[in-house]
Amino acid sequence: MDSSTGTVVSARNSDRVLVVMAKAPRLGAVKTRLTPSFPLQAVTTFYRCLLGDTLALASSLAGVEIAIMCPDSDVNELARLAGDGASVVAQKGEGLTAGLTSVFAHFAVGRQRRVIAFNSDSPHLPRSVLEEAFETLAAHDVVVGPTFDGGYYLVGAKASYPTLFASGGMGTSAALERLLSRARFLELSVGFTDSFYDIDVVDDLIRLAAELQRAPARAPQTAVWLKQWGVAETRLWTGLRDL
Repeated sequence: MDSSTGTVVSARNSDRVLVVMAKAPRLGAVKTRLTPSFPLQAVTTFYRCLLGDTLALASSLAGVEIAIMCPDSDVNELARLAGDGASVVAQKGEGLTAGLTSVFAHFAVGRQRRVIAFNSDSPHLPRSVLEEAFETLAAHDVVVGPTFDGGYYLVGAKASYPTLFASGGMGTSAALERLLSRARFLELSVGFTDSFYDIDVVDDLIRLAAELQRAPARAPQTAVWLKQWGVAETRLWTGLRDL
């Protein structure tokens, strides 16, 4: 990984795999729900910070193989960003549902492994939660990390279940319930990690800025971006809403 994102250290051939669901940081392709309040280039840079900090968080886990799952068109760009620290794999099909299905088809078939798919916009998640997710998965078929808005920031399994994500609803408030409904239909046991939040809308930014003011080391690149844009300052934030 280049100097803008840090160094990722991956334990290849581990029985634990953390797969970051990512896109290449291109204008207009990432964090589009933030573009009404920030310039397009700033949003793209913000996503690059989130991704860099997420991969740094991943690298802090001992004995875990790190990979990136992404659209085929993004493989080369993300491989340049990741360097030798993480394998970059092209998903089969379009959209997040196809991406998640591809994670387990690629990494959880034919081997006894605990595989977790993790979003690229929760670098502020405590490392202990990821460690807990792997431990929970040892005793369950599936592990899920719920978000407060009805989605989930991670999902893990020890095998590939091609229909687990078939109900769709990704990116909606029904995403978690649909996943759990499919797990019940497939008679899979499900364990949970702590509920958390990812970064989708401006209110999430305000919450994140407040947290990183107190502990910037949790996501240092993201903390710098938030400070540069004054997101934690109510006066400036009010002005940003009118951009």
